[in-house]
Amino acid sequence: MAIEGGCYCGALRYEAGGDPLFKGQCHCRECQYASGGHPNVVQGMPEASFAYTQGSPKQFRRSDLDNPVTREFCPECGTQILSRAPTVPGAVLIKVGTFDDPSLFGGPQMAIYTCDKQPFHHVPDGVATFERTPG
Repeated sequence: MAIEGGCYCGALRYEAGGDPLFKGQCHCRECQYASGGHPNVVQGMPEASFAYTQGSPKQFRRSDLDNPVTREFCPECGTQILSRAPTVPGAVLIKVGTFDDPSLFGGPQMAIYTCDKQPFHHVPDGVATFERTPG
């Protein structure tokens, strides 16, 4: 699968290839902050097949957490492009909204951190749910 995408203002662009490692939505409280209130919808892709083709991202990692994710975003418009999670080595978790064609996502296979899910969040029927990360 070949994916191209970028940020809202066009300053940051990327390409990703290979087979998706997983497709999911994360309901953790941190993702709610980053998304503006809803779960983050991500597609895990092999890190080795991902490259920025234009621009350089800014990174943020919380210093008060034991095992924080690194969030990469456009330094101009603030669009979050991806996360790198220490619990998923070798993968980049690309935000589906940044795909040039978000329909390539197709839908989530799992919903994680449902322990933080809000009453207004929707999990599609038939999607596996996990209170934290799958075991």
